[in-house]
Amino acid sequence: MGVAIGFGSQALVGDLLSGIFMLIEDQYGVGDVIDAGDATGTVESVGLRTTRIRDVRGTLWHIPNGEIRRVGNMSQVWARAILDIDVAYDTDLDLAMETIKGVADGLWEEQLEEATIVEEPVISGVQNFGADAVTIRLSVRTEPAEQWSTGRVLRKRIKEAFDEAGIEIPFPQRTVWLKSEADQKDPVKKAGPGFQTGSRGGGTDDSE
Repeated sequence: MGVAIGFGSQALVGDLLSGIFMLIEDQYGVGDVIDAGDATGTVESVGLRTTRIRDVRGTLWHIPNGEIRRVGNMSQVWARAILDIDVAYDTDLDLAMETIKGVADGLWEEQLEEATIVEEPVISGVQNFGADAVTIRLSVRTEPAEQWSTGRVLRKRIKEAFDEAGIEIPFPQRTVWLKSEADQKDPVKKAGPGFQTGSRGGGTDDSE
């Protein structure tokens, strides 16, 4: 019993010391959205022994402070929403970036309560060449914990602006070439034009 109590006391002291340092260093507080390793969500209470976190599914996690080895605070001071927006390969990239920037600037000027952008949005440029699309990156700095709602508003408005500008949002596509039996017997003869599936934009070629 003495050994069991000793180990239990050691764990309790560790939890209390960790809780004290978390409070002193202001690592997080009630209302912050944090990643504590075992759970990610909104902090509902911070005690000397445990921290309670509510995740997006409504589950309430009770985590001993001594078991929290690292904490990522996603809502301290400010936050950033990063949107990677795909466009088709035949899109005028300058027009697409200008359209995205115009939508982001418009939201910045509005200063919505649930989507407050605190400084001028930044178009980083072309982020990636994918199998079916070119990716353009937009970065906006927001009020704490508003990066998710800001991203949702921006995506909706960008889709509407793309529709007005005639900018295509791509979808997976594939080019298929069909060869006849005669073509396979005669290696010198080239395959016919075949047919192509999918819409405009980049794709992958599969030979059969």
